[in-house]
Amino acid sequence: FSSSSSLTVLFEACISVVRAISIHLIMDDVDLEALVNDMNSSFESLYTSCSVQTESTPLLHNGQLPRHAAYHTHAQPTSPHQRLHRSQPMHILAVRRLQEEEQQYRTSSLPAIPNPFPELCSPASSPTLSSGSLPQCQPSGKYIIKVFSEDGMGKVVEIPADMTARDLCQFLVYKNHCVDDNSWALVEHHPALGLERCLEDHELVVQVQASMTSESKFLFRKNYAKYEFFKNPLNFFPEQMVAFCQETSGTIPPSQLLQNFLNSSSCPEIQGYLYVKEMARKSWKKLYVFLRRSGLYFSTKGTSKEPRHLQLLADLEDSNVFTVITGRKLHNAPTDFEFCIKPNKVRNEVKELRMLCAEDEQSRTCWMTAFRLFKYGILLYQNYKIPQQRKTLLSHFSAPVRSVSENSLVAMDFSGRIGRVIDNPVEAQSAAMEEGHAWRKRSQRMNILGSPSPLHPSSLSGVIHRTQLWFHGRISREESHKMIHQQGRVDGMFLLRDSQSNPKAFVLTLCHHQKIKHFQILPCEEDGQMFLSLDDGATKFTDLIQLVEFYVLNRGVLPCKLKHPCTTVAL
Repeated sequence: FSSSSSLTVLFEACISVVRAISIHLIMDDVDLEALVNDMNSSFESLYTSCSVQTESTPLLHNGQLPRHAAYHTHAQPTSPHQRLHRSQPMHILAVRRLQEEEQQYRTSSLPAIPNPFPELCSPASSPTLSSGSLPQCQPSGKYIIKVFSEDGMGKVVEIPADMTARDLCQFLVYKNHCVDDNSWALVEHHPALGLERCLEDHELVVQVQASMTSESKFLFRKNYAKYEFFKNPLNFFPEQMVAFCQETSGTIPPSQLLQNFLNSSSCPEIQGYLYVKEMARKSWKKLYVFLRRSGLYFSTKGTSKEPRHLQLLADLEDSNVFTVITGRKLHNAPTDFEFCIKPNKVRNEVKELRMLCAEDEQSRTCWMTAFRLFKYGILLYQNYKIPQQRKTLLSHFSAPVRSVSENSLVAMDFSGRIGRVIDNPVEAQSAAMEEGHAWRKRSQRMNILGSPSPLHPSSLSGVIHRTQLWFHGRISREESHKMIHQQGRVDGMFLLRDSQSNPKAFVLTLCHHQKIKHFQILPCEEDGQMFLSLDDGATKFTDLIQLVEFYVLNRGVLPCKLKHPCTTVAL
């Protein structure tokens, strides 16, 4: 009955507290502090009146008795004087006071351990990370990417969300056993718009794919001109097109040309005339245009640079520069050197594209290269340096180490009865040349004596070139132009193909000063043996492989040496 009486007293006290709260709420001037004090005094009086001495029994976190405590309780007989006391209500302030004392005791009893990450703490004594300083969360998971080759065949690749264009190209080079010369690139191709561009090495492939349509696709091809402007900047930036926005004296020195483009504090600009297509129209206007870090502008009054005469044509931050591959007939362009600035939000809307047209190929290359430099800046130079640093690092481990026996090799002459060592290097070189001519005469005598087998070197010389990456068979003149244009159009780019006018001849297609030239390789006969020559028989070769190897080392009658083979790969 003692517990029931306590509950009755508790119930009456709660009713009195509720009544007091209601009275205070009805009144206009509610004193919250007095209300809290009344509640505390009520609960304290209730607690002191109902509190009795109870046995201290350890409890678990869920309020149950431990096993040994339960057994001990049932084992002791209950006497009439002993009463079973239920848990009594405690005041909230008392509970909080006990919790604070317990926390203080735990903290003081533990040894002082220095915080290894003070920057992650939020007290005023330690620095905190602001929202701007936190790194952006990268998307997680795997994504499916389909990459196409020049022959139209595609390959499905599963890549992570943080894979860059360079990483994907390295992966495809490894999977397809290609020659890794750091010239492979991933191309964003839009067939509906007739546009394409080469992705920068640091761009995330998944982010680029998110802005593409279902008809767009990625192409895997060579691009020798990706970083060619770092090697020969004067060929890409004509002196009359480069100037300072606030020029004081003359033009930029050639030694500081690239530094001014890469330095964000400098203010270089590209200036010149461009044909600009009017929005939603087929007409073109010739305007004087300025390309700066802030955007592409045109002057409304001649060649004036005053701010009041400049109007914005395109922004650099949210746009990319593309090459137009559909030709001048589709957009009725005044010249063949067309390019486009496409905003990232635009998908298939041709009306939103900013179509531009240059006077020649060098001007178009200058505008497009400057656009990349202004947008990405030092990132392009870092992308250019990464393969060179990797090559330098690998050269220390992959350098061939010659053995003692190789270092002791000498030239020998076995023409006499006794062999002798050739000490004179000039004599050693002439002996090697004589040995090569003697081997050629021996192979010629073997051809005369009998028909050669299909695996004989003389029969293979007529077809062995077809296995080379630079030979493309019976492609047309226009197809060879398109292939060289797609892969960069830099000095020394070449390919070989069958001649369409002479079935026994071949054609060497070579790029020099952004112009494509063709040289016919004709067969010639000497001493009953057929040779191939590029200069009317002055220099003769047994096959095309020898011819290519010669002109890689020697310019000869060509305007430049053969440097970059124009190749394709089948995925």
